[in-house]
Amino acid sequence: MKHLITALLIATCAIAHAQVTEGEDILKTQSADTTDGWDFGGLVSINFTQVSLNNWAAGGESSMSLSNLVSLFADYKRGTSTWENDLQLGYGVLQQGDNNDWLKTDDKIELTSKYGKKAFKDWYYAALLNFKTQFAPGYNYPNDSVKISNFMAPGYLIGSIGMDYNPSKSFSLFIAPVTSKFTFVNDQTLADAGAFGVDPAEYSDLGVKTRDGSTSRSEFGGYMRMLYKRTVMENVTLQTRLDLFSNYQNNPQNIDVNWETLLSLKVNKWISASITATVIYDDDIDIAEDTNSDGVADSFGPRTQFKEVLGIGFNYKFD
Repeated sequence: MKHLITALLIATCAIAHAQVTEGEDILKTQSADTTDGWDFGGLVSINFTQVSLNNWAAGGESSMSLSNLVSLFADYKRGTSTWENDLQLGYGVLQQGDNNDWLKTDDKIELTSKYGKKAFKDWYYAALLNFKTQFAPGYNYPNDSVKISNFMAPGYLIGSIGMDYNPSKSFSLFIAPVTSKFTFVNDQTLADAGAFGVDPAEYSDLGVKTRDGSTSRSEFGGYMRMLYKRTVMENVTLQTRLDLFSNYQNNPQNIDVNWETLLSLKVNKWISASITATVIYDDDIDIAEDTNSDGVADSFGPRTQFKEVLGIGFNYKFD
């Protein structure tokens, strides 16, 4: 994990250095946009996949999948002050074979709000709020009787005060040495198990619960958010965002990582394709790695999480 963190930091520094030059070139060739007021926009994407097999010699199972992505922004500028708001919603389900149940494949709610006041050149005094959770319960498939997550279990809230470096519309780097992070687990069963780093329930020698598990946890530390987006070629855009958090009070060297990358390919006004990759590492989240013959986990511990989503379907972008 230390090698991963080092690689991420090197990549961040390299992009930041490249963006200084890019930002200077843009300023030299384009006039500054001094328009005050609101700027709205967003993206709505709906992807559907269906496979039907009947007496298919090569084998396989029929399946249907549906995924939705909504990305909205509302930015306000007045003089030397900026206010940026971003909402990300995602949900996906899958039905496979003779199983009539729909299995969840994606689930995301994320809201970010950042206020900045220009300090000097491309630097702003800034404050940021970030909230994350999910819509529906998650299960340890194929065992759909073991719930491992739920709405607001977990829920994350980050509040940060720091400096925002914003040399161009394609790059920003927010550095906050003063950050509070709150984790919520508003599902008592999960809270009693100590899920997502909260204090677990306490039991007597007879197995009687003497104290409920905590439904919240607070951390104080440092936070960094890097955002880079650009048009790679005509109708192809790339956006990547890296979030790093270090808890000053407990193992500050174990940095929480959330790295999301989105590559969008536009076919025409209505049809597009997208590839999303997400890497997460949180030292406070224990994940089952090995299972025995009964399907019971033999070991738990923090793991590097990875998710990739490829979608082709209806797409609508507005400004």
